[in-house]
Amino acid sequence: MNESLFEPVPDFDQPIAVLKHCHNRIRKQIATMQRLLEHLPSAGADEQAQQAAKAVLKYFNQAALLHHADEEENLMPMLSATAQGEDAELLTQLLPKILKEHKMMEATWQVLALQLSDIATGESDALSEHDVQNFSDLYAGHMVKEETHIAPMAMRIFSAEQMASLGEAMKARRGLSQAMPATVPLPDIAAMRTDYAQKTLSEHDVLDQPIDQFGVWFAEAIAASVAEANAMSVATVDAQGRPSNRILLLKNVDARGFTWFTNYDSRKGQDLAANPHAALLFFWNELERQVRIEGTVERISAEESDAYFHSRPLASRLGAVASAQSQPIVDRASMEQQYAAAQAKFGDAPVRPAEWGGYRLSPTRIEFWQGRQSRFHDRIVYILQADGSWSKQRLQP
Repeated sequence: MNESLFEPVPDFDQPIAVLKHCHNRIRKQIATMQRLLEHLPSAGADEQAQQAAKAVLKYFNQAALLHHADEEENLMPMLSATAQGEDAELLTQLLPKILKEHKMMEATWQVLALQLSDIATGESDALSEHDVQNFSDLYAGHMVKEETHIAPMAMRIFSAEQMASLGEAMKARRGLSQAMPATVPLPDIAAMRTDYAQKTLSEHDVLDQPIDQFGVWFAEAIAASVAEANAMSVATVDAQGRPSNRILLLKNVDARGFTWFTNYDSRKGQDLAANPHAALLFFWNELERQVRIEGTVERISAEESDAYFHSRPLASRLGAVASAQSQPIVDRASMEQQYAAAQAKFGDAPVRPAEWGGYRLSPTRIEFWQGRQSRFHDRIVYILQADGSWSKQRLQP
């Protein structure tokens, strides 16, 4: 299982080369897992297997996360701020897919990490070939996108100052420099703008019921392959009037309102217990649209929460059991121990925790926004009336 990893390592004055080097290391760690699949059936979780599992765990629990952060927090924002014309159009298509793939790979890794942790301690010799192959396939396609499009674009459009800034940010993330530079060279942010021109929105064309209109737009977002079309910003306010915001996934919409699921003891749950009002925001960049929704929030029935909980993948159900959402914890290892304890206790039949379930927002105001040229946007708002009907009117942009 041993392999020499000695090879020239680029310095951070060549940040794109460092990112490519990380890809090579990812490929080597995946190859180690594939060799483990061949090694374990005959030798079990012997010393070689344990050391190999530890090396893979160390890399994907540490270095790979830094690599993703390099891309998400530095490389991609810098590319979005700099690219123009065809480059900007390509990024609009690629970046949502790359970010979604990061989430998919990190979720798939959590399943593998549990298996490798048991191998590393000699407690098990079970490693799923399907999980390894799925992880390998995800990364393979992902790295091809980045090496074919993202890296060459960065090399072509970044200035020397931007390259230096990117390298310094990557060094700082790894604790290799004293601090980030006082100023980060960026394009003129005030001059950044996109002119929207895809569609129009008329008060004469929209449907009478805003939930029906939302259904039409949501179906069009799905048809346009909007990345995670059901992702929405959920804004709440605590008892002291302080707002907070986060991205959640819509899980149902009907005449009663908009439903999502979470931990009732989380920060958002505590906010809603004190102030049962919230605002939702859907932004579908691919269609140059957003929908703003305001209303009152209440918990859904235990029966509805049970039904959805048991429809989730096993790993997600175990995660809900294992996590005291929003509560501090010492480190990632402690979280994984909680997950392993939940897995050992419940196996493949976890029970929905009493503190986990659904909320439904009953809307009182829904605004549909369509981007237009010169910031002269179309805005149609529906407001719930005392008799249960909806008024409809245009707002100025």
